[in-house]
Amino acid sequence: MRRGRVVMGLMFFPRGGSAQVTRYLGRALGDLGWDLTLVAGSLGNRAMDTNAERFFAGMDVRPVDYTAAQRAPEPLRADPPFHPSYEDRPGAPDRVFASVDDATFEHLVEAWTRFLADAGAGSADLLHLHHLTPMHEAAARAFPDVPVVGHIHGTELLMLREIEQGPPPGWAHADKWAERLRRWAQRCERLLVLNPDALKRIPGLLGVEPERLVWAPNGFDPQAFDRRPLDREQRVALWRKWLVEEPRGWDESGVPGSVRYREEDMEAFAGPGPVLLYVGRYTEVKRIPLLIRAYAKARERFEVRAPLVLLGGHPGEWEGEHPLQVVRETGVEDVFLAGWHGHEDLPAGLNAADVVVLPSVREQFGQVLVEAMACGLPVIAANAHGPAEIVDDGRTGWLVEPDDLDDLADALADAVNDPGKRARKGQVAYEEARGRYSWPALADGVSAVYEDVAAARDRIVGPDERAAVPRPQV
Repeated sequence: MRRGRVVMGLMFFPRGGSAQVTRYLGRALGDLGWDLTLVAGSLGNRAMDTNAERFFAGMDVRPVDYTAAQRAPEPLRADPPFHPSYEDRPGAPDRVFASVDDATFEHLVEAWTRFLADAGAGSADLLHLHHLTPMHEAAARAFPDVPVVGHIHGTELLMLREIEQGPPPGWAHADKWAERLRRWAQRCERLLVLNPDALKRIPGLLGVEPERLVWAPNGFDPQAFDRRPLDREQRVALWRKWLVEEPRGWDESGVPGSVRYREEDMEAFAGPGPVLLYVGRYTEVKRIPLLIRAYAKARERFEVRAPLVLLGGHPGEWEGEHPLQVVRETGVEDVFLAGWHGHEDLPAGLNAADVVVLPSVREQFGQVLVEAMACGLPVIAANAHGPAEIVDDGRTGWLVEPDDLDDLADALADAVNDPGKRARKGQVAYEEARGRYSWPALADGVSAVYEDVAAARDRIVGPDERAAVPRPQV
C-alpha cells in the first residue's frame, strides 16, 4: 500500500452539501496518510462560513477569493472570476453554466489552470475534482498525464436533464455545456456517485462505462453528530437565541434582513409537542413551499402544538416562492425561519428538534437525513433518488410520494401525533446511520479508489516517474 499526493478541487465557495463532503472527506483522507491540497472557491473574510480558510480549517487549502468578483459588473469575467451555477436564478452573480459563452468559458479555464498549477497539480499522483466544471478542462489541457477522479454531486445532472428536456429561455449555450459535461465525465479514471440509482442512470446520461463508476455515499462526522438531546428548557433557550436574540432570517426580497420573532412566539417550543425541522437551501427542487402548505394542512390534525423551523436559506439566494411569502399567503402559524447557520451549529439544531423533513424531489443524496439519523431523529423524505436509498420507510422514517401534498401532510400528522413511533424510528435511524454512513469508514473506500488509480499509473510510468501517459485528450 502506498500513499501519494492529491490535489482536490472545488470550484464553488462553501455553501452546500458538496462543501461538507469535501471538508470531511479531505480530513479523513489526510488521516489515512494522503498528502492532500484543496483548491476551493471562497467568499468573504475569515469570520464568514463561506470563507474557504475558515470552512476547511485543518486542511491545506488554497482559497480562490470571489469577494471582489461578486460585486464586479461582470462577475464571471473578473480575475479571479466568480463561478457559474447549475441553477438559473435571475440577477445572481453566478449565472447558470448553460448561459455562459465560449469567451467566458475560456477565461474560466485559464484562471483554473493557474489555480491548479499553483497548488502543484502537475506533480500530483492524481486530481480529485468535485462536480463537472471547467476545472476538468484545465486539468485536461495543462496536466494531461495526471489521472482524474471525478465526483458527481447531482446538481450537474439536474442541469443536464433540463437541457435534454429542452433548455429554458436564455440557455443559449446549453448544447455545448452538455457536450462538455459528458466529455469531462468520460475522461475520469473513476467517477464517484452518491447513490445506486445514479449507477444505473449515469452510463446512459453521461456515456461513462459502468465499471468506471463507484458508489461513494456521503457521510457524517461521528464526533460532531451524535445523540445529545436537549431538555425542554435548553431547546427553548436555543430557539430563543436563534429566533429572538440573534435572528438570521431573510425577507422576501432576498436582501439580508431580520425576521425577529417575539418572546411570546417561544411558547410554540415550550409545550410537549415535537419540533419539525427543515435544513437546506431555498432552491426550487427542495419544495419548501410544498412543505409549508402541507404543514398548514397537517396542523389542523395535530394533537399537540408542533412548530416547523426552516434552518438555512443562503443570504439572498432562493428560487420560486420565498418561504415568507408562502407563510403570509397561507396565514399558517408556528413556521419559523431561523436563517443561515454554519455547519458547526447543525448538531445543536438537530438535538433541539424531533423530526427532520426533506421534501426535495430530486435530491441526489440527502446529507442532512444522514446527519439527523446520526443524532437519533427519524426523518420524512420524498421517495425518490438518494433519500429513497437512505430512508427505510416504516423503520427509520416516512417516505412520501414526490410532490404529493396530502401524503406529506399525512406523514407530518403521524410523526407529530405518535411519540412512540417517533422514538422507535429514531432509535433504528441512529443505529443505521452509525453503521453505514460514518465518514472514517467511507473514506477507506475512497482511499482504495485512489490506490487503484495510482497503481494503474505506476504500472505505466513507475511510481517515481512523470513520463507522458497516453490519455484521452479534451
